[in-house]
Amino acid sequence: MDDASVNEWLGYAKSWATHAGAMIVDAREQANFSEQYKSGHELVTSTDLVIDAYLCRQIKQTFPEHLILSEESSPDLELANNSEIPVWVIDPIDGTINFAQGLLHVAVSIAVYYRGERWVGVVHAPFLGETYFAIKGQGAWLNGEALKVSGRSELRNAIVATGFPYNKDSLPDLLTLLSRVLENCQDIRRNGSAALDLCAVARGQMDAYYESVKPWDMAAGALIAVEAGAKVGHFAESQQSWPTLINGDYLIAATPDVYQGLLDILQVAKK
Repeated sequence: MDDASVNEWLGYAKSWATHAGAMIVDAREQANFSEQYKSGHELVTSTDLVIDAYLCRQIKQTFPEHLILSEESSPDLELANNSEIPVWVIDPIDGTINFAQGLLHVAVSIAVYYRGERWVGVVHAPFLGETYFAIKGQGAWLNGEALKVSGRSELRNAIVATGFPYNKDSLPDLLTLLSRVLENCQDIRRNGSAALDLCAVARGQMDAYYESVKPWDMAAGALIAVEAGAKVGHFAESQQSWPTLINGDYLIAATPDVYQGLLDILQVAKK
């Protein structure tokens, strides 16, 4: 992969994410968004749709031959299997409930997946003033400062991030996992944005993270975490046919010394 193309993708992704973030801040300040529910329980706001339309329009105008995998407008996972065409994996607002409730953990997530690899990842948190970004093989950054995972070596002393789905059918299994992890770590955090949880692992605020999420939730954040030195993988076999590197099913990310211990606990609890 040539550096010129990857750097071009990164430049556009950062610019679009920053502009989308400004739109998100304005929507909250003006309180001019509406709320509705997908599948009866999953919140989506009019701002999600406006940001999605903006990002898709920019991508299509700039790279008309590229594909888009978006939560709101084109959640066709089969697109990502065509690895000979770059796929932009976007989440217009990761942390929609946080956005609607006036909380700060809200992010725009943009990744580029091509030929079986994540090449670019950008996660912009407008209310926190944070822009995380990474290029495959070139490290991860926060507002221009290099990122590195924590030096935590013992799971017992680790802070672990996780999240819970809108659909509560799997709640008993999730509580079993949560209980086992909590018994074996220092504490648990739930911030409401998978993209920012992965970035928190990348910068050492969190020592580990696990959850089942969709590709648009994790594609950018997972690359950022890996480039900062985290190990990223899966603690159970996915039931989805998503490409591995943008498969958020049973996702786990952790500092290298914590990874195996957490993986063992999750795998035992999942059985």
